[in-house]
Amino acid sequence: MVLRLTFSMLYFLLWKVLAVTMPPIKNIENKKKEYQKAKKVLNLICAHMGSSNDGYSEPLFEAIRQGTYEVVDEILFTSPATINCKDEEGYNVIQSAIINRSEKVYNLIYHIIEHTESYRKITDSSDNNLIHLAGRLAPSFVLARITGAALQLQRELLWFEEVKKLLLPIEVREVNICKKTQGAVFTKEHQDLMKTTTESCSITTALIITIVFAAAITVPGGSNQESGRPVFKMEIAFTIFALFNALSLFKATTSLLLFLSILTTRFSEKDFLVSLPRRLIFGLSMLFLSTTGMIVAFCAILFLVFCDQRPWMLAPIAGFACLPISVIVAIKLPLLADLIQSTYFPIFGKRSRLESCKVNSGGATL
Repeated sequence: MVLRLTFSMLYFLLWKVLAVTMPPIKNIENKKKEYQKAKKVLNLICAHMGSSNDGYSEPLFEAIRQGTYEVVDEILFTSPATINCKDEEGYNVIQSAIINRSEKVYNLIYHIIEHTESYRKITDSSDNNLIHLAGRLAPSFVLARITGAALQLQRELLWFEEVKKLLLPIEVREVNICKKTQGAVFTKEHQDLMKTTTESCSITTALIITIVFAAAITVPGGSNQESGRPVFKMEIAFTIFALFNALSLFKATTSLLLFLSILTTRFSEKDFLVSLPRRLIFGLSMLFLSTTGMIVAFCAILFLVFCDQRPWMLAPIAGFACLPISVIVAIKLPLLADLIQSTYFPIFGKRSRLESCKVNSGGATL
């Protein structure tokens, strides 16, 4: 008991010291306090409104759109019948969570959907079941949260495959009022997403190949008239140039071939879940390496030509070399990180962290 109290005091003191010395830590502490205050206000409002459905509908569906599962949890716990509330378009909480791609709300109420047949088989006015709704393109404000068309498409397919698990195989082939299956709806609304990202990356890679190939066939400093060998052959900087120029050329060519394979090959819908994102991850990694190799090779030649008599030029060359590398990393690294996270760390199946929520605690009967 004493040991636990000691550790608690040390943790409290450490947190206070960090909050004083590091402003970002202070901001985190303030946000935690604001979060706790907001939860208390929410609890008081729900307790005051009681179990009546009146007044819950608008904040409930806004919370779903924003992905604020804590608000949905509190409302459903206070008034379980609100799960049947409908928005202005006639969709209930479950349908709205799928349409707005609110994975935290979906994970929160998953056990309700899974164990209630009427919720699993619910359809809208156009005979669209839950899989049809998952097959639609997500709202623009949802897609705006996700980096890149490739990741958007992967996230859309993750939703489609997840919701498909709720229905029986024979129900998966059901058609809506327009005689379209769920797969047909998904294909029609997502056919252009992957093409956008691969085209932009292909252009960048093709430019790198052009630059490094031209540098490879134009030997810096020229060649010996008698032997035809490069004048700077024995210089270390020339060796660095040759190695990194070759590295850049080979990596850029590999990257371009990967991007072209995505553009020209016909894939099934399931390939967008793992196969194509893996190609894009590998292609982007090769693009980073080729860009770095090109800059290092260029810096080696600048050093070889100019820095022999002017060593002071080495520092600005190295500084300026970091600029293009930083730019391409800043632009493409978020996409690469999000692709890796979405491919190998899926958004569904993380319901264990929501077990402590009130809806899942057994205190509410839905």
